[in-house]
Amino acid sequence: MNWLKNIINIWFYEIKNALFDEGAVVFFIVVPLLYPLLYAYLYGNENVREVPTVVVDNCNTLTSREFLRRADATADIKIVGHCADMEEAKEMIHQREAYCLIYIPEEFDSDIIAMRQATVELYSDMSGLLYYKAVLGGCTEVSLDMNKEIKAMRLPGATEEQLSTFQYPIEYQYVPMFNTQSGFATFLIPAVLMMIIQQTMVLGVGMIAGDEREKHRKGLVDPHLIGKRPHEILIGKSMVYFAIYAVVAVYLVCIVPPMFHLVHIWDWRALLAFMVPFILSCVFFSIAVSALAHDRESFIIMFVFLSIPLLFASGISWPASNIPHFWKAFSWLFPSTFGINGFVRITEMGARLPDVMPELAALWIQTFAYLCLSFLVYKRTYREQISA
Repeated sequence: MNWLKNIINIWFYEIKNALFDEGAVVFFIVVPLLYPLLYAYLYGNENVREVPTVVVDNCNTLTSREFLRRADATADIKIVGHCADMEEAKEMIHQREAYCLIYIPEEFDSDIIAMRQATVELYSDMSGLLYYKAVLGGCTEVSLDMNKEIKAMRLPGATEEQLSTFQYPIEYQYVPMFNTQSGFATFLIPAVLMMIIQQTMVLGVGMIAGDEREKHRKGLVDPHLIGKRPHEILIGKSMVYFAIYAVVAVYLVCIVPPMFHLVHIWDWRALLAFMVPFILSCVFFSIAVSALAHDRESFIIMFVFLSIPLLFASGISWPASNIPHFWKAFSWLFPSTFGINGFVRITEMGARLPDVMPELAALWIQTFAYLCLSFLVYKRTYREQISA
């Protein structure tokens, strides 16, 4: 039972490093605790409403004013000024008094009367894409409604049924699935939660490994590591990281989404069966890449910038079918790619375990592969330290 005693000693040694090292505490506890709250609070309103908008109405007829009145009545647009020309309107946008501009040309009403295609131009400050999305949606809704009314006016003597058929040749109903509000928080936060688990674990484990290598270069070797075999060190350390992030995952998965009223329709058995290999793959991935950490700070510089690229490469914000093959294959090296996609399907789409079997299988493959790699890392690193 000497091996069990060694594992327990390593466990206590590593839990001390994880919970009493200030840098590790920041990555293991503080960041997972605060970042989800920050993101969820910032994007908690889901959609941009009442976007300040200015108007240049060169037509100034009953029809153009009706268009603007209806646009202002939508939930997405708030007209804050009527300008005499484009230069005045652009100046208001430069001064951040408005973010969008609706321009109605002089021939707007005459084109409608002459049965020609009428146009309304929309300009937006593209520093915020959600402004453009909101105002475009509001203007499109108004133009479609007025278009139906104009068509009906050109059928004098038509019955109600004929008018309805003419206005709606093909009846449709828009029903957004899962993300019912088309909100940014519902789309972004679940992916961010999985990314937080991976990135904070990588940075925390790398910081601890870098600190141990700094001590080794100074001739200091912790007595807890002397005489321990690589697999004992691997088991003891990985148990600590898994235990910490099992608690973190409960907070991120079960507390944060309901707290901010995000879509959360998961089956707990499917979620549990999925999160176990995801956390394990992150643990062994973090240990494997910690071989690159030569000191406490360098590892942060190497990996902290990867969060945004990996979020994009996961296919959650851009169709995976349109991602170049090289970058798609590169993203498969990281547990977050499969963790994000599987987690979103389970929690937001109500997927069962068979529905995420490709992601689940990929995570178990990563767990085994990075387990073997982690063993080789400890076999090489700690035997060198002990023999030094």
